[in-house]
Formats: sequence, C-alpha cells, structure tokens
Amino acid sequence: MADEQDGRDDSPAQVEDSAPDLRILGDRITLQPSGFVAPSKGSPGDEKEEALMKNMARFRSEPLQFLREVSLYVSGTGWRAYDDVIGQPVFYPGYTEHIKSQVMSATLLQAKIAQLAEMRLAVEEKQGLLNKNDRNFETKRNQRRSVLVQSLQEVAEQLTDNMVCKMESKTFIRGAYYMVTQLLLRAYHQGIHVSSEEVLRLRNVAREAEKKGQSIIFLPCHRSHVDYVASQLLCYRLGLTMPVVVAGDNLNFPLVGNFLQHAGAMFIRRSFGDDQLYTTLVQAYIDVLLQGGYNFECFIEGGRSRTGKLLPPKFGILSFILDSILSGRVQDTVICPVSYQYDKVVETEGYVTELLGVPKKKENLADFLSGGSSVLSLRLGRVDVRFHEPWSLRGFIDEQVIRLSKIPSSINWKDMKNPIVRQKLLRTLGYKVLADINDVSVVMPTALIGTVLLTLRGRGVGRAELIRRVEWLTARVRAKGGRVAHFGNTPVSDVIERGLEVLGKDLVGVVEGLAETTYYAVDRFQLSFYRNMTIHLFISEALVAAALYTRVKRGGGPAIQDIPYQDLHNQVLFLSSLFRGEFIYSGEGLAVNLEKTLMGLEADNVVFLERDELTGAITKVGLSDAERAAGRENYDFYCFLIWPFIEASWLASVSIMGLTPPLGQKDDIWIQFSKAQESAQLLGKTLYHQGDLSYFEAVNKETLKNSYQRFEEEGIIQVVKSKDPKVPPRMRVAPEWRPARDEISGVLIASGRLWDFTEKIASSRREGKNRRDGATVSTRVVRLTDDLGQKLFEEAIAGTDGGKKGKGKGKGQGKGAAPARLSREEEKILTADLKESKRRRTLENRAHL
Repeated sequence: MADEQDGRDDSPAQVEDSAPDLRILGDRITLQPSGFVAPSKGSPGDEKEEALMKNMARFRSEPLQFLREVSLYVSGTGWRAYDDVIGQPVFYPGYTEHIKSQVMSATLLQAKIAQLAEMRLAVEEKQGLLNKNDRNFETKRNQRRSVLVQSLQEVAEQLTDNMVCKMESKTFIRGAYYMVTQLLLRAYHQGIHVSSEEVLRLRNVAREAEKKGQSIIFLPCHRSHVDYVASQLLCYRLGLTMPVVVAGDNLNFPLVGNFLQHAGAMFIRRSFGDDQLYTTLVQAYIDVLLQGGYNFECFIEGGRSRTGKLLPPKFGILSFILDSILSGRVQDTVICPVSYQYDKVVETEGYVTELLGVPKKKENLADFLSGGSSVLSLRLGRVDVRFHEPWSLRGFIDEQVIRLSKIPSSINWKDMKNPIVRQKLLRTLGYKVLADINDVSVVMPTALIGTVLLTLRGRGVGRAELIRRVEWLTARVRAKGGRVAHFGNTPVSDVIERGLEVLGKDLVGVVEGLAETTYYAVDRFQLSFYRNMTIHLFISEALVAAALYTRVKRGGGPAIQDIPYQDLHNQVLFLSSLFRGEFIYSGEGLAVNLEKTLMGLEADNVVFLERDELTGAITKVGLSDAERAAGRENYDFYCFLIWPFIEASWLASVSIMGLTPPLGQKDDIWIQFSKAQESAQLLGKTLYHQGDLSYFEAVNKETLKNSYQRFEEEGIIQVVKSKDPKVPPRMRVAPEWRPARDEISGVLIASGRLWDFTEKIASSRREGKNRRDGATVSTRVVRLTDDLGQKLFEEAIAGTDGGKKGKGKGKGQGKGAAPARLSREEEKILTADLKESKRRRTLENRAHL
C-alpha cells in the first residue's frame, strides 16, 4: 500500500496477543483486534477501531467530496495508481499481445500442432486423398502439411484470444475498482475483513516470489460469485499483482464477459472432451503465466458450493499446474489456500432451487442486471477473507515423494512420468488445500445461529437459550482450533441480533407475545447452508455420536445403551468410509483420530470410557451421567450435525434397491443416471411428507450425487459414460448387490447384500416420533422404491423400442435420452473400467463399505 498506508504495511499494530484484523470498507481500512485468539488484556480503549482512511462519499449527501474522490481515481492519486505493486507488472498497453505471443510460440503448443497435422495427413493418406504413388507426393504432402499447420495456428490464435485475460489499462481497473466497490458495499455493508497478520505475511511472501520470478497461486473455496470480485479488490487495494482468475465460459456473455476478461478473468470451457489442441493450449497458457511469475487463481472445488461446506476437489486445472512443475517447464510456484466466508451468501435462495432438482439457469445479462439491482437494497453483513500460510509446491512434491518412498511398494514413487504417482500427488495436493482452507476459515455469526437452530430439539428456542448455546458453540469452535469472526467488545446478544437481521425473517422467524421471545427455523433447507459452515470442525465427534446412537436409540437403562469399543470402531469406520467424499478428515488415521476424539468427549464430560485394568485400552463407551442429566444436549448437537447426511445416504441406498430388474427381465437394461437421481429425489420428498424421512435436506441433489458417486467407487452401482457427448451416463445396480424378488409375485424382497448395507446405514439414523425402522422400511418403503424403479425400466425399454422402430438407434427417445442397452464398444469399456476400479481399490487399500 502506498500513500496513506506508508509506514503501516510492514509492521503489525501493537496489540498484546496478535496482529489485528483489517476491515476494508470502501476507501477506508480499519485495524481491529484479531477475533480468533485470546482477547487482549489491555483496557477496553485499546480495542477501539482506528480509522485510517475515510469512507467513500455519496453524491446525494456529499456531492463535492464525491467528485473529489472520483477525481482521485481518475488521476490515479497515491495507491490508486496501482504502479508500485508487488509482483509482475500488469495493466499496461500491449500486455495481451505479449502473453498471446508467448502462448502461441510455446514449444508444447507448436509440437502438438505439428502432431495433429501429421495425424490428419495419415488419415488423408489412408482415405486416398493423398496418393503415395504420385510422383510429386512429398511436395504435395508438405504443401498439405503447411496448410493444416496454418489452419491449426489460426484456430489456436482464436481460442487464445477468447481465453486469455486482457489486463491492458490502469484507467479501466481504477474505474472498475471504484464502481464494483460501491456496488459490493451496498450489499455487504459491513465491508471486507482480512487478518493484517496474514496480509503482512502474504506481502512478504510476494516480495520473495517476485525476486525469484515465481507466481503465487491462490486456491480459494467457492461459495459465491462475489469470491473472485473480492479477491481482485483485495489484491488491488493491498498492492499485490492481481491474479489471472480461471472462470467458466458460461460467464462470458455480452458486456459482462468483456468486463471480466479485462479485469483478469481467464475463460475456459467446462468440459474439454477429446479436444487435444484446446487441452494443450490451456496447458501452454498456464505454463506461460507460471514461467513469467504472474499470479494465478482457480477455485479448488470447481463450481460454487451449494451446500455451504467444502466440496471434493476438482483436479482439472490443478493437474495442469502440477504438470508444469513435474515436467520441469516451471521450477517452482507458491500455493496460497484462501477462505471466503459470508454473513449471508446472496445466491442461497437460488441454490436451494437447484438442489431440489430445478435445472440451473444459464447466466445472461438480464438476470445479471436484475440480480444486481435487487442486491443493492440488501444488507448482507460482511465478508471475511483468510489467507493460509503460503507454501512451495516443489517442496510439497519432494516431501510427498520422500514419504511415499518409505512405504513398501512395487511403485517407484520418484518416477514422475508414472500416472499412478501423478494421480497420488494430485489427490494429496487437492485434499491438503481443502484442509488448509478449513484451518483458516472463520465461523460467522449467521453460521453460529443456523447451527444452533438446527441442532436443538423442539419447534423453537428462547432468546436466553439461543444466547447460551451460541456462547457454548463459540467456545467449542475455538477449543477445536477454529476461528470466530471478531466483533470487538460487542455483547453476544447484539451480535446475535445482527446475525438475525442479516438472515432475515424468511430464514428465522420470531414469535412475539410469549413469555419469552422465541425464534424458529422457517426455511431449514436454506438455513442448513450456514450450519454446514461449521460441520468440518466437529465431524469426528459427529461420527462417534452417530455410531454410539446405534445403542442409544434402543432406550432402556444406561447399561443397554453402552457400546463395546470394537463395535463403535467398526461403525465409525463404516460411516467415515461412507462419507469419504463429503468431509475432509485428519490424515492421522482412524485409530489415532478415534482415540483423540473419545478422549476429548470424555474431557468434555459427554461420554464415559471404560478401560482394561491391565492394558488401559478402551473397552466400552457410553453417555456420561452428566450428559444424561443435561438432557443429552451436547451429545444431541453432534448427532444433529450428521443425521441429515446419514438420511441422504440411506435414501440413496433405498432408491437404488428399486433399480433391481423386474422379474423375467434380462440383465441388459441401463437406466439414465440423471433420471435415477430424479427418481431418488421424488422418493425422498414422498417419504418426508409421509413421515419416513426426518430431514427434507436428504433430498439435496448434491448430497445424493455424492452418495451415488461413493456407491460407484465401491462397485455397488456400475456407471457407463459414452464417448458420444450427446449420450448421458447410464447406470445399473451391480449384479452381486441386487436384492432378490419373489419368484411368483415378483415382489422385491428386503434381504441380501444391498439390504444389509442399507440397514447398516439405518442403524445410525435418527429415530423419529412417527416412525420406526425395520418393518415400515421392509414393506411400504421398499414397495414405493420398487414402484418408482419399475417406471424407470418401463421408460427405458419404451425409449429403446421406439428407437428401433424409428430411423435409427436412439431415435424416438426424446431429447437427452440414452439407449437402454449398451453397444459392444460400451461393453468393452465397461469391462475395462470394472477391472481398473478393482485394481485401484486394491492399490489404495482403502476401507470398503
């Protein structure tokens, strides 16, 4: 930072326990004590916010001041000039052409163009378009190669122009910063908050990276479109080179796309398919950026999280970055995981619609403008951004290779060309970044309120109880090493009022006129987005609580509800494996994590542990007397966190039981994957309204999708993806997992491997007041899922028959339909995929469901 910030950038403010946070609100930066360490022992006056700069003026209230501030941006006064940045220079005339020329001249790209030209020549020779017996064959072949290379060069240039960011003008970025900040802070009126300690550290790392010619790769979580806006604003305001931000080409629509591209967006396709030229072009562009030391940003989850918690990592762009290093084209780069947290995410209402099965709308200018105008009238609180300590990607790779080489294996972990080695490094890298993001994430007041409201029994909660539980949860978050957003000396009651105001009455209702003001969850589905922001901190406790619940739900005396340690261990192993794609676990292993968790719950007086007198090993686990006396409120908290996810997995398992082929039907009918998921959602909605499902969140499209993916990984279902992009994926239940049918009536029998698996999930389900597990599930629910499954088979068969009667295979099935039977080529692909899946499971030696 220059100008007013000189002298303050390189030394933290003198606060007793740690560096302060920075609050960025328009043109004003404010220092305040950090909110995730022990409070300062100084006087209350020490914690007052220190205004370093004035806020942006409004034309209606201060027209002269407003015009003065606009002139400062136009003229580029002080820090607004964006001249003395840390990192490589950007925003100068000729930047785009400089980058494009480097991409087009990249050895990797030119070699691929030559290869593709040769491949096309081979095809033309085979087709007789080039005659080898021709006396001038070599001349004609060379001429044809030149034409092909030239054509591919032109295509590559066009693709490059559409892809690369165009940071050309400082006048543009100054105006963009001013305009976007004004708009953003009308919605997030409490500003953007960052940790000064982290910012100072990041600036020091950036200086070192600049000296070495290295890039900083920002890898943030992704919850809102505001994420990449906030990241660019922060880098601009803090004097760092703004990163090139990877964005989906769905955002490249008129006017907006052009604006984003000039502000740093790199547009890429959502799917590359088999386009070798495009894939190489993306790799070449990333190589150029990393070789030149330009900062780079991509979202580790790929798309925005619609559920509030981190999604599994997407490895597309990450694999390009890793390849740049492993190939030696780039020596090293700096990784910086980033967390974005919001009091309220503006898109959550739309997320709920999507998660309930309504197709996502394509972005367009009309929706963008109408959405923006509605945002201007909102008061959504604040945005908190946290930067994890940056680390060397080369150092990470070397560390992993050394660690893996110590494990007995037939694999040479130093062979960077081995796809198994690369895949292992890629997965480890992805999950490390997610863990780092969780480590620095800040829990917002709205997340605390949402979590409390959804983890209490009863219809609502009184004001005093809400305050007490928020205080308890805040203490538990900090005890787990988490961070809570800072609000200075503001009383908890006032913080809760702010949070309730931000959430609004559409999410949290208030009942007045009672003995005590009472709050209740109006939209539990949408409120779960905020609860999911805290679940990563307590996932180990939640899994233990759900495993213990297999006994607690039996009722009776305490002795009946105690569980042998080995039984608890087995159920925790099962559940943790079941949710391997949902949550990020500690890398210490199940045995260590389980023991630590049990010791922590014992210290908190939630459970008692019975130990062997000789060895000291835990032999039995049960609820403590203190927890029972407190009405199980803390134990129930952990159960309520995980129960919606257990319900969703149970629903997914029940739904695929219905995909058992009808009696007499050959084992060759495949169901369209998306239709199977839609049927599962319909089943879930029906079961919820009939009382057999406790949580409407269980019909969440993303959670069901994760369950199906998990079942595919373990071989419970088989999925075939056609090479034809127009043919959607299809699925079936693996033969060895299918339930049997009554040979006379054809009724689905609730027994067998899949039924046992479903029951194992059900053993940790919440026991509702209006339903009991067992008999209801094995009759009415199984009948219902069977009825829905039979409709899917009828539609699939009818579509295939219609295709045979039509003009060709697949005709008459409707838009987006898929053939119910596999072609010979697809059967070969399936056989190969099943062998590879089995080999991979054996190689990874992971816990099986």
